[in-house]
Amino acid sequence: MITPAAVQNVLEMKHVSKTFGSYTALDDFSLVLGKGEVHCLAGENGSGKSTAIKVLAGILPRDAGSIRLLAHELGDHEVQRAIDLGLAVIYQDLSLLPNLSVAENIGMPSALRRGEHIARYAHWRRKAADTFAMMGVSVGLDVLVETLPVAEKQLVAIARAVAAEALVIVMDEPTTALTRSEVTRLFDLVRTLKTTGVSFLFVSHKFEEIFGICDSITVLRDGKIVATGPTSELDRRSLALAMTGRPIVEERLALPVEGHGEERLRVEGLSRSPDFYDVSLSIRAGEIVSIVGLLGSGQRELALCLFGLLRQDAGACLLDAIVYAPASAADALRMGVVLVPEDRLSEGLFLDRSIADNAGAASLGAFTAAFAWLKTGPLRRTISQFVTQLRIKMTGPDQSVGRLSGGNQQRVMLARFLMRASGDDPQRP
Repeated sequence: MITPAAVQNVLEMKHVSKTFGSYTALDDFSLVLGKGEVHCLAGENGSGKSTAIKVLAGILPRDAGSIRLLAHELGDHEVQRAIDLGLAVIYQDLSLLPNLSVAENIGMPSALRRGEHIARYAHWRRKAADTFAMMGVSVGLDVLVETLPVAEKQLVAIARAVAAEALVIVMDEPTTALTRSEVTRLFDLVRTLKTTGVSFLFVSHKFEEIFGICDSITVLRDGKIVATGPTSELDRRSLALAMTGRPIVEERLALPVEGHGEERLRVEGLSRSPDFYDVSLSIRAGEIVSIVGLLGSGQRELALCLFGLLRQDAGACLLDAIVYAPASAADALRMGVVLVPEDRLSEGLFLDRSIADNAGAASLGAFTAAFAWLKTGPLRRTISQFVTQLRIKMTGPDQSVGRLSGGNQQRVMLARFLMRASGDDPQRP
């Protein structure tokens, strides 16, 4: 295998195009990644970033163009060959094995790549422990991955790539669920690996991360490259213009102290040991209340309690001045409370079903006629309205939601609950 020292550019993608029916996801896309370089692939949701990664990894075939990885030409669907050459991709869905332990997720892929037929659990645990120590993080080695919060799952996925001694690491929005301190540790690790010749393709649309870690940048808009070059040649204003096609004015607005409606939700002394204690808050109509804290501070468990998926030990809630104590998620939905989960892929979406099926899943009662017949015409028209309103980029409502970019998948989740909250749903209280 050719090492990074033998080539100047470890990755070259030239004139790559990819279409889905009449929709062009990538149009004459080219990218060059140098040895020890951190190159940012930036753009709004649906701009083509995820498609470019999947084409690079061999998951999607390209319609045109060429890809060279460490001086080797890659054909379509050569997933294993790309991995053998030193490519590691950390996708938004993380692609972990949920029913295996943390140590097994980190050690097994490398063992399989080497053709080992005997599981060396002790070796895998040592390798995982050494990797986490180098990263400066702590995750239980014997814990099942499916029990971890999203942030720790991301750390496991990153550790797996590091443990595999990858030469080119692609990170697709890796900091989505990480705290600021965890992002700082991740960037420190990236800088350390850069000095050893490892190269990174960093997918992000967060300005502070782009300017904080990336050497160069390529900006996509509607599948086309609109800007590329050293990050130092761009500033926040010019990058925003390239990403959106319109100038962005940054202005701090003072929120009105008053003007909200009547109180909708009151939480008094809510506790669940050992997750959170004595939480009280009030939310009024038209008000946005933020609950913040470090990873593991109890925000997730509090949200699950309010949605009926966990039971509190003490405290009470009022919804529109009526006792609110949902025994299940179905109870919460009937009372007009919804939860957009932090892990949309495993907890929110039906990945093998269509956009229409996913968006309409929570509102079927509003479109059911006599004898349980589904009124598909009105349902699809309503779905189309929300798709347009949320600017979901797709080939059509029958496209599998699993083929959408992460940002568009999140918009489908929002469309599902906005449909339920709309006046079209007679189940809405």
